[in-house]
Amino acid sequence: MATKTMMLRIIIIIALCSVLLRDLPCSRGQAVKSGWWTLISANGGVSAMHMTTTHKGTVIMFDRTDYGQSQLPLDKGRCRDDNNDMALKHDCWAHSIEYNIASNKLRPLMVMTDTWCSAGSFAADGTLVSTGGYNDGYKAVRYFAPCQNSACDWDDSMPGRLADNRWYATSQILPDNRVIIVGGRGAFSYEFVPKRPGEGSYYLTFLSQTNFANEENNLYPFLHLSSDGNLFIFANKDSILLDYKTNRVVKTFPTMPGGARNYPASGSSAMLPLRASDGFRRVEILICGGAPDYGFNSANSGNFMDAIQSCGRMVITDPNPKWVMENMPAPRVMGDMLNLPNGEILIINGAFRGTAGWEVGRDPVFTPYLYRPNAVPGNRFSTLASSTIARMYHSTANVLPDGRILVGGSNPHAGYVLSGTTYPTELRLEAYSPYYLDRSYQAFRPTITGLSASFIRYGTKFIVQFTVPNYSPNNIEFHIYAPSFTTHAFSMNQRMLVLAADTPKRARGIYFVGLIAPPNSVAAPAGHYMLFVVNGGIPSVAEWIHLS
Repeated sequence: MATKTMMLRIIIIIALCSVLLRDLPCSRGQAVKSGWWTLISANGGVSAMHMTTTHKGTVIMFDRTDYGQSQLPLDKGRCRDDNNDMALKHDCWAHSIEYNIASNKLRPLMVMTDTWCSAGSFAADGTLVSTGGYNDGYKAVRYFAPCQNSACDWDDSMPGRLADNRWYATSQILPDNRVIIVGGRGAFSYEFVPKRPGEGSYYLTFLSQTNFANEENNLYPFLHLSSDGNLFIFANKDSILLDYKTNRVVKTFPTMPGGARNYPASGSSAMLPLRASDGFRRVEILICGGAPDYGFNSANSGNFMDAIQSCGRMVITDPNPKWVMENMPAPRVMGDMLNLPNGEILIINGAFRGTAGWEVGRDPVFTPYLYRPNAVPGNRFSTLASSTIARMYHSTANVLPDGRILVGGSNPHAGYVLSGTTYPTELRLEAYSPYYLDRSYQAFRPTITGLSASFIRYGTKFIVQFTVPNYSPNNIEFHIYAPSFTTHAFSMNQRMLVLAADTPKRARGIYFVGLIAPPNSVAAPAGHYMLFVVNGGIPSVAEWIHLS
């Protein structure tokens, strides 16, 4: 009798799963599919220290102008003449490249001022605003207006300079379409681009307080624009909410346990998706990895300490916010953290031991981690397919509109060292394809077939048309994603929102749905966003929209 009852239960479970499979991939959460890697370019010519994806279907990458000779010459007989350059005064080699996603082709770009360890943000019109760097780039502001016809290039000639040196600083686009630049080596201040008449920089005590003697551990601070318009700033182990308009700290958060998280300790941070269901008000920050105190000095002495294994989550909009800690499968430093199109988090690149900096990282982490924020604690991490390329110091990664992750960079040396070393300068570009791109999920993958408008005003409704063979009515979401500017283990400016939507209607095999744009530029600063239709966790290829 007991055997018959057990058999009946098994039959019922199988039948239930068969029904569920019509709407939702049952195996999606089991981490049985770990994705795969594809070599994009065997020699990109320039090591991708900085990387960002543009709304024109291109990816811009660059390193620094004073590395000396790269592996890609400038085209059209161009050369860069700079008496301040510490490597080549007359330089005919590229230090920036444009990758065309559709054609899989690269072309050299010409940047004049030194971009070493600089920052970047997109203005509302899609222009990349690059700030700071080293040497003649300390106070530089440079621009790149993306195009599709190979006619665009860097513009260092625009008027306007930074007030303070910004080397290892972070930038964030603001609701008023100005860029705020925070911190940098020896710069305990912040400032804006463009500036108002007579405006300089603003001293911020918090940055000097978090500066760890002889190690810093507060460079490239993590910045996230909160839902009240104030700026969340995390440096070393501590964080504040800054009213940058009045230069007033409006909230101080608890110290995060576990060790240092910012350069050169170099953990990473991401804001979890904001949701229309709560008015985009709830803001939760995730920070993972880093290095112990004294880790940098210890590595310089030849003792490479294990990286930090812990992650912390904090809802910064709670009345009494606290860090909730959990562990990754293994320690990681210099890992890049990206919001995937379906709202999950990818942690990729980095090392098990040491810190960021020249020659002070050891044991590359070849295996990315998938983090599912909505899973139960203890069951949030999955281990994914491993790369064969070490991505150490100066590695980068970016989300592409088709859902793949472009990965490049890695150069822990003072120049290009292509052989005869443990971790040579890495010029190869590769793409990681997450599990949701597996063919077994093709029936659940939506295809966007039309938009009522690509230029969207705040608070208005717009119509999206899409097709999907297996539609999950209870698991359909619509995400918009602001692409990141990634460098030194932090993806600046990335932001994902889950939009309010009507119930999709079907006519002649096509679904039509009305989406409500975010209410204002605090929820989503004006600019270009990738729009994804996500069906049971499986995202479409993105279409670009322009919020204004």
